[in-house]
Parts: sequence; C-alpha cells; structure tokens
Amino acid sequence: MGVGFAETRENPSTQRDEREVIDHLPLFDSHPKMQAIRSMIESVADTDATVLLRGESGVGKDLIARALHAASPRRDGPFVKVNCAAIAQGLLESEFFGHEKGAFTGAHRRKPGQFEFANKGTIYLDEIGELPLALQAKLLHVLQDFRFARVGGNALIDVDARVIAATNRDLEAAMALGEFREDLYYRLNVVEIRVPPLRERREEIPLLASWFLARFNAQYVRKKELEPETMARLLDYAWPGNVRELENVIRRFVVLTDGRPAIDALATRGRNGKPHAQAPAPALAPAVRPPVTESLREIARRGAREAERKALAEVLDRVNWNRAEASRILKVSYKTLLNKICECGLEPPSRRGR
Repeated sequence: MGVGFAETRENPSTQRDEREVIDHLPLFDSHPKMQAIRSMIESVADTDATVLLRGESGVGKDLIARALHAASPRRDGPFVKVNCAAIAQGLLESEFFGHEKGAFTGAHRRKPGQFEFANKGTIYLDEIGELPLALQAKLLHVLQDFRFARVGGNALIDVDARVIAATNRDLEAAMALGEFREDLYYRLNVVEIRVPPLRERREEIPLLASWFLARFNAQYVRKKELEPETMARLLDYAWPGNVRELENVIRRFVVLTDGRPAIDALATRGRNGKPHAQAPAPALAPAVRPPVTESLREIARRGAREAERKALAEVLDRVNWNRAEASRILKVSYKTLLNKICECGLEPPSRRGR
C-alpha cells in the first residue's frame, strides 16, 4: 500500500506544506496522467531515491516535490528549496555548502549551507539545468556520499538529505553540447517524473480555476464568480505559462474591480498562446455616402439601440433563450429583460418564420 498524503505532524512549517499538498489533492485525480504521477509519488515517497522532475515552467513541479516530501518518512524534517537559476554563480557553492569565516571578502562569520539546513529532510534543487559545470562536479561528489566541506574549510560535514531536482531544460541536448555532465544526469535521474503541460490535460482547467477562485475570494474577501462563457474562454486558451499563468489570471480577475480584462485578454490569443494575426483590411472602392439628416443625439440613440439589441440577442441565443439565465448574465431584473425583448422585437427560434 502506498504512503498516503493526508497525515500531518506538529511541526508548524511542515504542517503548512502538507496542508498545501492536501488542498491540492483533487488535482492529482482529475486526469489519467496526473493519477499516474500520484501513483509514482506513493511508490517512491518512502525511499531515499533521488527524483528528477521534468516539465515546462509553471506545470506544478514544486507541488510534486512538496508532495513527495509530505508523503515521506522525512515529513517532520525541513523542506529546503534552492533555485539554481536565481543565485549568482559566484555565490552558488557557498549557498549550497556554506562557508567559513574569512573564506572570501565579506565572509565575516561562518555560514551553514542549504545542504546542512536540509539535514534529516529534503533538499529541492530547482532549475538544476542552470547549474554551472564547475559546481556540477562538486555536487556529483556530494551526492555520492553526502559529505562535503564548507568553502574555506577542511572539516568534513555529513548530511542526511533526500534530493529532488527539477528542470524545464532538455538535459539530453545540454549533455550533447557539453553544458551538463552525463554522470550527474544519471546520478539525479534515478526516478524521473515528467509533468505534462496544462494544454495536454484540459480536463483540469475547470477544477483548477474553481480552486484558485475559491482561494483568492477567501484571501481578498471577494465574491467573484466565473460565468459559463468565461469558463469556455479558459478552456479554449493554450496556457503557455501553464498552471502558474492560470493562477495569475484568476488572481487578477478576483482582485480587480472589473476583472473582465484579465479574461478578455485571452480572447486576443489563439490556442498557441500568441496574438491572433490581424488580417489585412480589404481594399474598398470609395462609397457614395448619403447626406446626413439626423442629429448627433438621434444617431447616438439609434446606435445604442442597435448595440443593445445585438448584445441581447447574442446572450439569449447562447443560453438557448433561458430568460432567467439571461437576466442574471445581463444583471437586469426578469421584468426589465422581458420589456427589452419586446422593445427590440426579438423572438425565440421556435417562433421565427411563422
């Protein structure tokens, strides 16, 4: 039987991480590919096997790393994340393994490294593909026996930490170019978990969107709702930024008084996430225009009536002439809606052509 995700412990920081994982559990059951990932997590969580997470930026690799930690016997220990791409190359070795006082200019005191902080827990090396070659060699030696010396020191330090690494790079291509060590690749890639992009698991979009909506409504004390046409737009978008992009779109939708622009912006891009190409305007022969006989006010009123009629007809057709649903979408009373239908001379499809 696999190790479950639901058990929590008393360590407050660990408990917060586990709570986040538990809250996300439905996401592991909404698509066969995610169910397979959950099964793999349960299979390897109670081991110390090194895991390599692969997938595009924003697909949820962090969540899977935390799930592995929360499901493991190390759940009471620390979970230490190191973003290899966010630290200056000259500081990476010190960040990983610490330094002794006086090891370099500015080293005014001894500083433990992230591997020491991860003792009895899990160290998560994010963006491992960005690690410079010189540090790749030292990391390889550390992963062989989990023993190292701080920068500027000689005393060997033993640590007991489970390693999870993640990347969105093509490591095989990087090895072919000499940018990533082959021996380190095989040391890290004991268990590989590939996380599919959101466009390959569209069934998750409604669940994710609803989860983020509830979370941000509670966080910002809002009562926003996603209309059916809004959900359709979310489903039609390619999400090149994956789950992280969806999260940010829903956050903007909730926090802004008029959150529609956050959703409407998606309609300007195709399924590949890029802006729709603008078709060139056809060449038109100059038209002979009739003389204007209406006042500006009359022209404005006529234009407003035509726009109102068109919008009303589109909404009614979209909801199959469910007038109650249409009044809710248009935010008018049911009586007002009936009056507008009459004023605009609209009829349901069943009565047309009689």
